[in-house]
Parts: sequence; structure tokens; C-alpha cells
Amino acid sequence: MAETIPEPLGTRDDLIDINKLTRWNFTLLPEASDRDPLADKEESPFPWRNDLNSKIILCTGNLTLLNVHAIVHPTNEHMNDKNPISDEIFYQGGPSLVKEVKEDIRVCKTGEAKLTKGYNLPARYVIHTVGPRYNIKYITAAESALYCSYRNTLQLCRENAIRSLGLACIHTMRRSYPPEEGAHIAIRTVRRFLEKFPDTLDSLLFVCNDETYEIYRKLLPLYFPRNIKEEEDSVSKLPKDLGNEDGEPVIQERQIRIIDKPTFAAYKSESQNEFEETIDLNKAFETSVAVDVGHHPFASMQEHPDNSKTRALKGIPAAEYRRAEARRRYETLLKKARTEDLTDIASLRCMYRSGVDRHGRPVIVFVGSNISVKDVDMQRVLLYMVKVMDTVVDTPYVVVYFHTLTSGANHPPMNYLKYAYSMLDNRYRKNLKNFYIVHPTWWSKLATWFFTTFTASDIKPKVHSLSGVQYLYTKINPDQLDVPQFIHEHDIKVNGPRYFVPEPESPEGL
Repeated sequence: MAETIPEPLGTRDDLIDINKLTRWNFTLLPEASDRDPLADKEESPFPWRNDLNSKIILCTGNLTLLNVHAIVHPTNEHMNDKNPISDEIFYQGGPSLVKEVKEDIRVCKTGEAKLTKGYNLPARYVIHTVGPRYNIKYITAAESALYCSYRNTLQLCRENAIRSLGLACIHTMRRSYPPEEGAHIAIRTVRRFLEKFPDTLDSLLFVCNDETYEIYRKLLPLYFPRNIKEEEDSVSKLPKDLGNEDGEPVIQERQIRIIDKPTFAAYKSESQNEFEETIDLNKAFETSVAVDVGHHPFASMQEHPDNSKTRALKGIPAAEYRRAEARRRYETLLKKARTEDLTDIASLRCMYRSGVDRHGRPVIVFVGSNISVKDVDMQRVLLYMVKVMDTVVDTPYVVVYFHTLTSGANHPPMNYLKYAYSMLDNRYRKNLKNFYIVHPTWWSKLATWFFTTFTASDIKPKVHSLSGVQYLYTKINPDQLDVPQFIHEHDIKVNGPRYFVPEPESPEGL
């Protein structure tokens, strides 16, 4: 039978102690299926691990009664979904929770996760996230978005020292998502996250309703087997697509697209070590703009002499060779960005994806004052930028850079900018439609002129300096921008609470 969270007795002080709920490693094991002892034993990709099983609890009941650090609130993009879980969370959380969601969160895009306080709830925090709508024509997109919802939820736990989590089903029938398919992604993502970061969570509760409990009870043994026999039996029952090392669904078409041309296979291995060796960017780019601009070898990205000879002997055109090498360098960078733990950079909130502009193009936000170039590893910053932007740059996109209240400590050396620009593949340049610099200074205007004149002349017409946030709102609706509060306060201080912003004469950047 499902373990049900009991109703509180009398007052809100009668909370549900999760330590009294049965852990997955102590649940009653079903009878294992018969197995041919002579059959080859295929190794399971999810081996029996009692330490992980002891963190899992499967239960049904009222999510808002759990005495945990955080609970998950599945909702819609405008945070106003009408369903029993949302209604109960806002009712129990009280008006302060409603106010924070309306004033500070406002919107949450599909696949994102955002954190608020729990207020009157027993939980210290509420993690709000939006699961995808399911359409049979766009299964891959739905699977990827659902993975992001679960993974971003777990990342917030890691970033905010959340030790216990009540996880409601983010995939819902209200959005037409098949319960069993969604449960596979949910459980698999949790399993891979706990494997990678076993010390992040002490307790994770899959809080189900009557419809989803049996599905989870059936699928949990596949990803969290409770003994060797159950591990062996699970191999034949697992789906074919088990995702990558993080549990993220694998898109076969993308795997094919990123492979270099077969004609480059021979010389590719000869130069592999040159580009995969670790580079300390903090040391390489600590020189000043005035003294060393353009003189560092990374800035010029000259071809290695040995590679030049190899290319000439094989009769490969120089331009074609450079394109292949640039693509391979980027793929090496992307692979590292996907596998490294970059939560320390994410916690800075120096770059993130926001909504869309008035033409429906995704917006990437950079907050200059949130990063000190002397205190962080700028190589990891580049990795995080690639991780955030790679899924956006396949189509037209927009960048907003808030230069607000920055100082010399926030300005990266010009050589670093040149190197970073050279490492990004052509999609970044081709599909960038507008780059807005808000609250520019004399330094930013000089640096922008220098960079777009001598390094990135192809994006020069796309760069626009805006003296206030209200000017930005003529390009991007306010509800599509996640603007830090200190930027609003500075904007009012320098421009006043209301200032006239003329409408643009023609659509910009089309």
C-alpha cells in the first residue's frame, strides 16, 4: 500500500516528520521475477546503491504538510495555474508568498526553476517550476524541457544548501504529459544527480497522488534497485534511451550534426592534444588593455606550424581547415561545460536566460557588477556562458548587458574578450540580432568601439547603448525581463521615476 502522509492533528504545529516515513531501502520488496541462471548477466547502468536508496521516500498525501527544507510547486508560465497543489501551497503559504511570486518572480519559463521563501508553510522554501506541454510532434523538445525542470530544481537545492525536498510530479496530465514517460525522466534525473552529488540531499520525497503512485512504485526499482536480484531484473525493463551521464535525453540528430567531416579524421587526432590541454585564463589574460591588446597568441589564434604543414601535405584548403578546427575547439569547450559542476558561477547570477523580446527571440542577460574578474576563475565563466547560450544560438537571439554600477574590478581584460569571442562558433555571430548595453559609461563605450572595430566588426551594427531601463522596455516587454532590483533603483536615481522614451521609428534588428 502507498505510504500516506497523515493529516495534521489539530494545529499547524503537528507537522509531518519525514524521519518517521519509510525509506526506499526499507520498503517491502516485491517477489523477484524468475530468471534463467544460465543467461548472461548484463550489467545494469543503475547498480544497487543502498546509500542512495536511503535518501528516497515514496509517499502520497498533502505536500504542504511536510517538514522539509523545500517543496516543489509545478505551475504555469504566469504562476497562476489553478489546480489543487497550487491552491493549497498559496493558501498555506499566505499572502506574503503570493506577494513575492507576483512582484519578484512574475513569470517562469518552461524548464526553469525559481526559488521563494515558504513563509507560513512548514517548508523553508518553495521551488516553482514549469513543466512542458506535451505534443506528439515535439516529443524531443518536451523531454528536454522536462529534464531541465527536474535538473534545475535539483540544482537550486545544491546552490541553496537544501537538504530535504518534497518533489511533486512536475509532468502533469493538465499539460497532456503521459505519466509513465514523465516518471522515467523524473526518476532517472534524480538518480544521476544523486550519483554525481551524493552529499547534496539527505532526503528526497516523491510525493504522488493516487494516479501516479503505482507508476512510481513500478519504475523506482529500475533506477533504484534494492538488491542484486532486483538490479539484474531491471536491465531488460529499462527503456532504450537512458540519456547522457546527467540523465538528459540524447538528441541523435544533434550528435550527427556536431561530428567533424570524415575527411578531417586523419589529421584531427594529430592536433587533439594541443587544444585539450588546460589553459589558465586568469594568468594568460591578466595583462592590461593598453599594453598587450592584440599581442597575446590567444588573441591572434594563429595556426600551429606543424598543423599548417600537415594541412598542406594533405591538400586541404586553409579556410576549410580553420573552420573544422574552430568547430572542434568549440565542441571540446562545450563538452567540458556540460560535464563540469558550475554551480559556483551560476550562484553569482552574472548571466542567465530571461524571456523573449517583442519579436519572440530569446534574451540572454549579463549583469556586469555581479562578477569580480579577480575573484573568479574566468575560464569557468566562459564554460558557464557556453552552457547557458548553446541551446539559444541555433536561432535568432538577443543579449542584454547591464553595465550598471560596474567598476574596474568587473571589467575583463580585452585579450580575454578576444579569446572568448574566437572560441565561440559562427552561430553566435550569425544569429545575434541585438546586443543592448544598459547604463553605459565612457569606459564601456570606448571598449565597445575598440572591440567591434578591431575584433568583431561583423556585430558592430548590432550593438546599441541605452541610457535607461525604460528604453529597453521598448524592445522587450517588462514581464519578459528578469532585472535585479538594484538596477531599477539606480535607474530611478539617475533618470528619475518617469522619463520620456520615444517609440523607435522602425523595428530594430529585423
